[in-house]
Amino acid sequence: MSSSPATRRSREGDSDARRALIRATAQIMLEEGYAAATSRRVAALAGVKPALVHYYFPSMDELYLAVLRAGAEINLDRQRQTLGQDTPLHALWELNSATGAQLWMEFMALANHRKAIAGEIAAYAQRFRDLEEATLSAALRAHGVDTEAFPPVVMSMIVASLARIMVLEQGLGISRGHREAKAFIDRHLDRFELPGPA
Repeated sequence: MSSSPATRRSREGDSDARRALIRATAQIMLEEGYAAATSRRVAALAGVKPALVHYYFPSMDELYLAVLRAGAEINLDRQRQTLGQDTPLHALWELNSATGAQLWMEFMALANHRKAIAGEIAAYAQRFRDLEEATLSAALRAHGVDTEAFPPVVMSMIVASLARIMVLEQGLGISRGHREAKAFIDRHLDRFELPGPA
């Protein structure tokens, strides 16, 4: 029997316990991977009874989706803020190199096994890429770069992918080529940075 709309709304309310469960799940996923984020582990870290996990999130997929949505909205807000900074290209690089990128990659792994997660990731990824592409497009045009030869969407994919790969490799203890890659990126971000706030 499905719960009533009023019950669903109360469960989805932004309660302290619900927020604690979302934070705990994200922490476990970051530190140990998504497979370690069981309802018991999440409840213990959040300091609540295990039954509360299933009260707010009838399935683990719903909990994972709540974590994904919370993190994605924060990243979208941060991404929008980068557009108003003096050095938006550098800010985008830093955003793709931050802790959020590690959690994003954990969700990518989870998406291989859960279609609902894959669909949600695709929707947010489109929004991220739209903003990144717009920023790269403005920067390249400001410097007279031929955007047919260097399509902004491709350039944004290269920059974001390299940043995330470096985060992934650092987590594995791999650092070969990182210093050189970062120096290369810094030189080109300096060269093509937008002249003043975007």
